[in-house]
Amino acid sequence: MTDSPDGSVRALDLLRWQFDLTWSLFEYHLERLVPEDFLWEPAAHCWTMHRADDGTWTADWSETEPEPVPVPTIGWLSWHIGWWWSVAADHAHGRTPREREDTVWPGAGKPAIEWLRGLREDWLAALDRLTPAGLDTTAPFPWPNDPRHTVAHMIAWVNAELMKNAAEIGQLRLQRAVGEVPDQDR
Repeated sequence: MTDSPDGSVRALDLLRWQFDLTWSLFEYHLERLVPEDFLWEPAAHCWTMHRADDGTWTADWSETEPEPVPVPTIGWLSWHIGWWWSVAADHAHGRTPREREDTVWPGAGKPAIEWLRGLREDWLAALDRLTPAGLDTTAPFPWPNDPRHTVAHMIAWVNAELMKNAAEIGQLRLQRAVGEVPDQDR
């Protein structure tokens, strides 16, 4: 890592390293997902994706978090990643951020996986353009222009969100792969 008097270059290197590590863990699961994994419902109370009459997909959503919180499907989680990551990338690139409703999930299997990989490329392009001084500017997202949160915070938040969602997808993939839960009376 590069050292600098203010530590910002070092911080950028560390954040990029953390992102690359998180992505490699996510890629482990992406490489093993099959189309049937995406809409598998692990519980009776799920959030998933629904195909509309026009062939597009819509996500289950509520403006307030329901109680109990629904278990998401891999499809829903991949849409969710696409939504928050697209918005973060829009902000990082200085583009007008899209609305949740404008996030188009491409469908189960390879389309969703390639979409997520494309989001990674877009995010890396934003990180590659970032300067150490830019790292210390006020973050536009997810805390709109709160001076207590910098672009470095936004990048750390993306890393944390991706890590959490990747772990959720991995756990669902593993759970589906092993099949039914064994009888608890054994």
